[in-house]
Amino acid sequence: MQYLLLIYRSDAEYGKMNATQRKELSAEYGVFTQSIIQSGHFKAGDGLQPVSTATTVRVREGKTLTTDGPFAETREQLAGYYLVEAKDLDTALSIAARIPGAKTGSVEVRPVMVYD
Repeated sequence: MQYLLLIYRSDAEYGKMNATQRKELSAEYGVFTQSIIQSGHFKAGDGLQPVSTATTVRVREGKTLTTDGPFAETREQLAGYYLVEAKDLDTALSIAARIPGAKTGSVEVRPVMVYD
């Protein structure tokens, strides 16, 4: 079964990191990503640009409306994701717990819908 692991972090806290800290975090993600590639769990994954670069789209009464930024103000913003193949939820949760961002932010684990 496939699970989407949604990584949330505070853009403000990330912005406070110096270049060395960002490089160390990137290296941690590199090691983690290689480990799930080698184990066969990895399907896809990417980091996202800061929430300040986002645009939200809504269609109301046939009109397309766009606004800068995310839909709602939150303490943590979506920072990236991994799409993984796991035999069950417990396996997906154990993978999510190893994501470096889980130490300071959160990781939401959601099963992917399968359409027949």
